[in-house]
Parts: sequence; C-alpha cells; structure tokens
Amino acid sequence: MGYVNITEFILLGLFHNEDVKTMCSVLFLLCYLAILCGNLVVLLTIRGSQLSEHPMYFFLSYLSLMDVCFTSTVAPKLIIDLLVQCNAISYNGCIAQMFFAHFFGATEIFILVVMAYDRYVAICRPLYYMITMNRAVCYALVVVSVIGALVHSLVHVLIVIRLPFCGANEIDHYFCDIFPLLKLACADTRLIIIIIITTTGVQSILTFVALVISYIIILSTLRMRSSKGRRKALSTCGSHITVVFMFFLPLIFTYVPVGDPVGDDKVFALFYTVIAPLFNPLIYTLRNTDMKNAMRKVWCQEKLSKGK
Repeated sequence: MGYVNITEFILLGLFHNEDVKTMCSVLFLLCYLAILCGNLVVLLTIRGSQLSEHPMYFFLSYLSLMDVCFTSTVAPKLIIDLLVQCNAISYNGCIAQMFFAHFFGATEIFILVVMAYDRYVAICRPLYYMITMNRAVCYALVVVSVIGALVHSLVHVLIVIRLPFCGANEIDHYFCDIFPLLKLACADTRLIIIIIITTTGVQSILTFVALVISYIIILSTLRMRSSKGRRKALSTCGSHITVVFMFFLPLIFTYVPVGDPVGDDKVFALFYTVIAPLFNPLIYTLRNTDMKNAMRKVWCQEKLSKGK
C-alpha cells in the first residue's frame, strides 16, 4: 500500500493575474448559477409534466441531474479559489473530488449512449419502440449506467491511493484529476498513464465513434419519413449530436494527449465541466417544441396557482 506524506494539495488554478481572477470568479459564478437554474428547470419541467412518460425525456431528466452534480463537484471550489484565493485542498478532499467528478462524468457519458440507443429504436424500429423502451428497461439502463460509472471512478481512486506523494504538492489544474496527480507521485507512473490512456481515452474515442455512426444510421433512415416526421426527428437528433460533440471532443483531447499526457488540458476540461452543462438546457429546449410547450404548462400553471 502506498504511503502519504502530503496531507494537502495546492490547486494552481486557471489564472495567475489577480485582476483576471476576480473578474473570472464573477463570470464563473454566473455560469454556475445559470447551469443550476437551466438544468433544474429542464428536470422539474420533465418530472412535472407528461414528458416523464416518454423514454427520451426520462433520460434527459437524468442527464440534467448529472450536469448539475458534475459541475457542482468542480465549479464551487474553482469560484472560491478565484475569489478568496484559498487554493488548498486536503488529500481526502482531493480524492473525493476526483471520485465524484469521474463518477458523474462517466454516468453522463453512459446516459448519452443510452439516449442514442433510444433514438435509434424510436426512428429505426418505431413499431417496437414502446415494447423495447418500457419503463423497467429505462430504469435498468440508468442503473447500469450508474454501476458502470461507479466501477470506472473506483478504479481511478484505487490507482491514486496506492501511490506515494512525498514531494511537490502543487497541482497544475483547477480541480483534482488523474493526470495532474500522477505527475506529483513519487513513483514511476509511465505504465499507469498508458493504462489510463488505453482505458479512459480509447474508450472515449470508441464511444464517440459508435455514437457518430449510430446517428449517421438514424439520419439515413429519415429519408423514408414524411417531411413533418423528418423535421421532428432531425430536431431531437440534432440536439443530441451537438451535445455529444461538445462533451466528447474536449474529453478526448484531455485523456488521449498527443504530447505530454499531463500537459495544459485545463482549457479542454472547462468545456466538459462548465461550458457543455451550461449550453445543454438551451440546446434541448430552444428547438424542441414538446419541451417548450411543457415548460409553458408547468411554469405558467404554477404562476396561476400562486396568483389564486
């Protein structure tokens, strides 16, 4: 078992200029509040309307929940560090942050895969859709996603806690992640880096390619649909494809490094920890008539009931 001499780490964060830190702390605080509000509105709209009976929106509600949880493991600490410059994080806190970031992030990936499968069945096998994607199956797919994410995050934690940390304690990142921590370990981590690139990185690429291929197959079948059905399917698939690209491309650049595997991946990490969760509610609501109608019913009825 590895030994630990270091009791806390110092997160170097995104910026070093004090004026930039103050300005960005306000910006990220606004982004975080927008992420919370946007995703919770989507979640509550689906749960408070008949949309929850549809598998696509059932999974979308869990995606919004994961966005909130995933960002909440990273953003509050980032904002506090920028605002009051309290960059220290305990060893246990660092391990916990890494665990939850990987857990919620991996769950989100699996749910995106499930949503692609849902769209495939709905468009390519519409007659079997309600049989294939019944409520028991939907719950089972969410449970499998959570279990898969739990295994993934536990593996990363077990790798790190077995390593000795006895030298420098400055993490060149704004949250605790596997590659920056491996850089600080007092051991040869080259084999571990290769294993992580092979597991996390290559799996991300294969998942991304599989998703792209599945959507190509789905879009190719739309030629046989009516113009109205084609527009509706293109609207939902277009939203899914946009989210997949926004989430997976930065993730791939982070975990499949071309050069130094512990290089400056902080900008890429911003995309899947802050930017993608910020835009997901907009992507899934602005072009989705069902969501917009449900939001009017749920939130307008709430206002009317309060007025009475």
